[in-house]
Amino acid sequence: MRPPTPEGISSLQSGSPEFTPTEAAAMEAALKAALEGPRGANPLVGAVVVGDRGQHLVTGFHRGAGTAHAEADAIAQAARNGIDLTGATMVVTLEPCNHCGRTGPCAQAIIDAGIASVVYAVDDPHDPAAGGAATLRAAGVRVRSGLGADAALDLNRRWFDAVAAQRPFVTLHIAQTLDGRIAAQDGTSQWISSPESLEDNHALRNRIDAILVGTQTVLVDNPRLTARDPNGQVTGKQPLRAVMGLRGIPDGAAVHGEDGQVLHLATRDPQEALDELFAAGVRHVMVEGGSLILSAFLAAGVVDELIVYLAPTLLGSGTLALGDLGITTLADAQHWDWDPAFGGAVQVLGRDLRLHLRPSRPAGRSGRGEAAFDSTATPTHELLPHRTGAHLATGGH
Repeated sequence: MRPPTPEGISSLQSGSPEFTPTEAAAMEAALKAALEGPRGANPLVGAVVVGDRGQHLVTGFHRGAGTAHAEADAIAQAARNGIDLTGATMVVTLEPCNHCGRTGPCAQAIIDAGIASVVYAVDDPHDPAAGGAATLRAAGVRVRSGLGADAALDLNRRWFDAVAAQRPFVTLHIAQTLDGRIAAQDGTSQWISSPESLEDNHALRNRIDAILVGTQTVLVDNPRLTARDPNGQVTGKQPLRAVMGLRGIPDGAAVHGEDGQVLHLATRDPQEALDELFAAGVRHVMVEGGSLILSAFLAAGVVDELIVYLAPTLLGSGTLALGDLGITTLADAQHWDWDPAFGGAVQVLGRDLRLHLRPSRPAGRSGRGEAAFDSTATPTHELLPHRTGAHLATGGH
């Protein structure tokens, strides 16, 4: 069975005389390559460079915040393999960026590589990164946009929503038994997940900006909320530790750590918590629990990615992963799609299954995001106007 893909990839058409079948095929390959990357503070982006005979010279994708963007990844691969990109065409799923964040501007890298033509799917809504197309045109590069726009927007629709709403991208993580329990009746929960699942979760902690739990979890479990290796040693970049709830954090709680990088969010409202996290510079937050916090974020409709570690264990009683979501009839049920990005929708981790999902697109909506983001997908413009987006601290991709 083929893994699910964002709507429109498998049937991508050029849609305009401006785009050739070769460019359409390259965009389809770029969209598939984008799925190799992780979701989070930056969008999924893929890039394919096409030679003068229509051959795919090199393919790149973005591996997450702080790593080379898809365009730079493709150019670097070409350099390592002695491939000359002079006069070639780059096909990319998002407008090349135009700013220096943790990585250099892709527009300038494209110019320096001698690439003569760029085709991209959608404009970058992130203001600091926008403007790459104009820079390319000013340097004499031919720029066209709109090819594969619907598929590219669907690929990153929740990221576009987060940018438009000026809030962090939200990953919600649940480690549960087959019968949906996150703790036994006596409150014990270590360890429901396999060591392999725990290692995977700690790798995710290394990529996020903040990890969020409720005050009840701090009082009952006293978690450290750090990213650690299999030996329990703290590793790499550490997320901000955030605790949400009206009760204060005990002075001796392990969450304080040695660096004091803990933030108390004195609210029970997910939107207020996200506003405060965004103001603190957080662009990707992982919500870990307990059940009240998990349920509140799901009920508020602000979860962009769902990761469930499902252990082959039954308890029959204990704490359920989720509480009341305010749903009283099947017609109002939340629906989720299997997410093929970054390893696929289902992975086997030791004894566990890792399930990766994203919210289903509401019926009747196009792949343009579910919030206020408005992007022109008409594939007949040499250069589309930019939309106003949030001023983020991280790069556009």
